[in-house]
Order: sequence, then structure tokens, then C-alpha cells
Amino acid sequence: MNIDEKSVVRLHYTVSDEASGRIESSREGQPLSFLYAKSGMIPGLHEALAGRVQGDTFDITIPPEKAYGEYREGFIQRVPKKHFKGQVPGVGHVVLVPTREGQRPAVVHKVGMSVIDLDMNHPMAGKTLMFEIEVVEVREATAEELEHGHVHGEGGVQH
Repeated sequence: MNIDEKSVVRLHYTVSDEASGRIESSREGQPLSFLYAKSGMIPGLHEALAGRVQGDTFDITIPPEKAYGEYREGFIQRVPKKHFKGQVPGVGHVVLVPTREGQRPAVVHKVGMSVIDLDMNHPMAGKTLMFEIEVVEVREATAEELEHGHVHGEGGVQH
């Protein structure tokens, strides 16, 4: 079965970039499971998976504009320390910030006496990402999974 909008996909991945080397991998744990149509994954990887089948392995390099976007200089937001409820993060730490679209990651840029400056760029903005992909399983999503917008069962939501 080819990956399409009604597919459940399970895959292993390793992602790296030139500056940091290996960033993250699923190889030490369970494969990532997701409903292809509702995955929310970066556009370049979503496009690269279209039409693939179980057993496919491939490497892909994804430029910033098809990943987490270009890095925007000066995209800093100042937040009062009180919003961190006594847990003051250090410079370089990634924190989750509530927005109208849900939580998003931000990097602590500077810690002042009463405020914290957050770099609102995604931590991987501006990076060209290299992925190693192994498609472990492709199956048709159930009507319930499509209705709920997520995978049920192994690697998904249990309910």
C-alpha cells in the first residue's frame, strides 16, 4: 500500500544537521506512528513520504523553507519572570510558550532581573535537516482514526 491521505504510517527516523550532527532518532525506541493526513510534520518530509511503501528506506535533505522556516533576526519576545512560576530557565533552554495556535517551542535568549527574553524562532529554524527514514509499516486508517484525527492502537492513542 502506498502512503496517502488515508494512511497510518510507522517509521524510524534519524535527523541531523551539519552544525550539530545527530539531533534526534527513534532508533533506540518505538517507531513514530501517525496519521499521514493529520501528521503536522514539516512539509519537506510530508512530501517525501507521499507514495512510499512499507520497507522503503531513504535519505533526504530538507532546506529551511521546507522544514522550520528561515531564522528571523530580532524575533524576540519579552516575558515577565512570573509566568515561569519560580522555575527560571537558563539561557539556551527550550521552553514551551502558549499561543493561540497551541504551544510552541522558544529558546531562552536572555534572563534579566524581572523578565526573560525568548527567541520565538523554532529551535531548528534556519537549519538544513538531513533525515534517514525507514518506513516500517503502512496501513489504511480506520474510519474512527480518520474521524478522531489520530492513530489508535500500537504507537498511537489507547482508548
